[in-house]
Amino acid sequence: MVEISEDILYDCIIVGGGPAGLTAGLYCARAKLNTLLLEKGTIGGQIAITDLVENYPGFPEGISGKELSLRFKAQAERFGLKVVKAEAVKLEKEGKEIFIHLRNDQLIRAKTVIIASGSNPRRLGVPGESEFLNRGVSYCATCDGALFEGSPIAVIGGGDSATQEALFLTRFGSVVYLIHRRDTLRAQKHLQEKVFSNPKIRFIPDTVVEEIKGNHAVEKLILKNTKTGQMSELAVEGVFIFIGLEPNTGFLKGFVELDENGYVITDERMRTNVEGVFAAGDCRKGSTGQVAVAVGEGCIAAIEAEKYIEHNF
Repeated sequence: MVEISEDILYDCIIVGGGPAGLTAGLYCARAKLNTLLLEKGTIGGQIAITDLVENYPGFPEGISGKELSLRFKAQAERFGLKVVKAEAVKLEKEGKEIFIHLRNDQLIRAKTVIIASGSNPRRLGVPGESEFLNRGVSYCATCDGALFEGSPIAVIGGGDSATQEALFLTRFGSVVYLIHRRDTLRAQKHLQEKVFSNPKIRFIPDTVVEEIKGNHAVEKLILKNTKTGQMSELAVEGVFIFIGLEPNTGFLKGFVELDENGYVITDERMRTNVEGVFAAGDCRKGSTGQVAVAVGEGCIAAIEAEKYIEHNF
């Protein structure tokens, strides 16, 4: 078991264990930097709860997000990356050293920091969403899909994630309603083709959810047509929400420059406005939400961190 030491000045501390953070850890560890990776939740981040990753090079048949995450981690650890379960709550810099305050009140130090804290699912913000969380409302199809065997399910969203998860949920649901606020989906064309050719999926366009209702669990949705304003009800037992992501950067406020949506601003070399601090992956402004891009950014951040150490320590 890896232990965190308050006495060590680490070469690099990476915040976040998704594809960007794990790739950064791999490159830092291979460069013989004493590197510590902090992950507060599940290794792999958002990709770990994705049923099938079909567009990552080298896996022509696709690979589960969980398996891909574990492979990333095993490869990085083989070169000496230290991975610990811990949450960063505040960062400060004094002189050349960067201090990271952890949730358990520990204080650790590093020469460089790579922020790869990723993002969380965006919420609808409608009545019933919070009340019925884990009682019909979910943000993870692979986690909760099997709970709705033989039941009607709604998926909210129109992008790649929403269509992928709707397809996955057809394994369980009696019917899967794909509800989108626009008249056309935003997902990649091949995903749209799969959706429209699947007899279990029913597309409901130009529609938003106004409320999630039920007694002890979800029973129905109150819907509104965005063009006509007409209200309707839809009986479902599961509601899966995939309407985008929000960056996990609250702990960085006042430390590095963020844009109006909370994403970390960097240059093309993943450098933030604080020397020695880099960012990569879904928390970075300009993120595409793609694993391949996050991996590339993690690589760049690690190379830049190594260069920074060479010139400053």
